[in-house]
Amino acid sequence: MPFAPPLEDELGDILEKAIRHAGLTEEQLAAATGIGVDRIKDAEDYRYDFSCAELQRLAVALGLNEVGVCAVGEGKYPLPALPPLPFALHTIALPYGIGRVNTFVAENPDTRATLLVDTADCPERLFAAWPGALALPEAVLLTHWDHDHAGGLTGLLHRQPGLRVVAPAERPGVAVEPLGEGDERTIAGFRVRVFRTPGHTAAHNVYHLSLPEGGLETPGVLFSGDLLFAGSLGGAFFCCQTLRREARRVVGLLPPETVIAPGHGPLTTVANERRFNPFLG
Repeated sequence: MPFAPPLEDELGDILEKAIRHAGLTEEQLAAATGIGVDRIKDAEDYRYDFSCAELQRLAVALGLNEVGVCAVGEGKYPLPALPPLPFALHTIALPYGIGRVNTFVAENPDTRATLLVDTADCPERLFAAWPGALALPEAVLLTHWDHDHAGGLTGLLHRQPGLRVVAPAERPGVAVEPLGEGDERTIAGFRVRVFRTPGHTAAHNVYHLSLPEGGLETPGVLFSGDLLFAGSLGGAFFCCQTLRREARRVVGLLPPETVIAPGHGPLTTVANERRFNPFLG
């Protein structure tokens, strides 16, 4: 299996998100689990030494998948061997703050046309990392308008005026095609199906990509933006209950072999996240 980047979220991130989702305080979680509140707060700051039994108690109290929480807490979260796809998928992971953000390039096997998903924040860095044999994109799909995912769009449009841009919502001064739940388009030779998935932000889309003759039941990729990561969910800056509901809804609609290409962290599959993701169990 190719080298995979680290998970976007550590145990501390998962606990912090899950406490918010559950509407609890650290003190209430401590009372429910018998684990000292100082140890829980330390864990949120990435200092933890929980046993597997303690991780299981935390998972039960927070309504999380016990197997997944133990795997993350022990540094053993599994990543799957990715199934073959009928088109080429290229990941470009670029630095952003203390982490990295993913952009993706899908290449049509017949026409060699490409489709870009998210732009990162800097077009210069994007094209410095662009695989040399790939054509420039015919269109861009934006999952949402956060700077780390869409900040490079203006510079990209200067480089490619008239580039087709699909997004979950309009933006003043930028010509975009807003799409929402259930919309389908053929773009750059791909079949694109749209899911509206608020939670991280109010306007957030994820996109399922397949070849034109395919549908949700055929091999494809879900570009999940900041909805869903390997081993976690995105930050819920709009609504945590909505975020979790939408992640479960979308994953429940797709076949197990679907590849998930998230906005941060490694690629995974629907089957893997159904089995191990702490928030989907």
